[in-house]
Amino acid sequence: MDEEMLWPQVVKDRIKTGNDREIINSYPYRSACPSTVWAELINSATSDIFLAGFTNYFFFTQVPAFADTLRRTTSAGCRVRFLLGDPEGDVTRQREVIEDVALSVSTRIRITLGELEKLGHIDGLETRFSATEDAVNHVSLSVFRFDREALVTPHLARLVGHDSPLLHLRRQGDGGMFDRFAEHAEELWSRAVPVTE
Repeated sequence: MDEEMLWPQVVKDRIKTGNDREIINSYPYRSACPSTVWAELINSATSDIFLAGFTNYFFFTQVPAFADTLRRTTSAGCRVRFLLGDPEGDVTRQREVIEDVALSVSTRIRITLGELEKLGHIDGLETRFSATEDAVNHVSLSVFRFDREALVTPHLARLVGHDSPLLHLRRQGDGGMFDRFAEHAEELWSRAVPVTE
């Protein structure tokens, strides 16, 4: 007999039918997401990579050959954007007091800026600081978008980003979770300030 005939409710419970169908996976800690997931998303993106984490430094330390991948991706026509917190901003300083860790928020932002500076000017690569009025909203939610997939980290109270949970989303239609987080990041970008070299 067909499984659906024997256990129809069991089958229905396993099939995602609502808004949760956009959730591919969830992790209790961002650091629990395998580095292969990050690398696959970065390498498979063809039109838009938007890294809207407050520091984004971990890409350069945890994704193999990340700088080379950025060069290759942008030369193939993919737009790459970095939205960072202002290393001199009040919210950055407040967050450093809250986290109280040796590798401070401003240091992590400066690592990213240093790595981007090493790349030199690349067409298709943009970097901005979140606007002063948006910094508190930016520091509390990281959205990393790769075409139609995203990794999203809602930051918990006093935890560093890698200790906060992460959702892996894949866009399935208008107005879903993917769009909600993507629109949040785009709104921050629209008011963000270009980083001057």
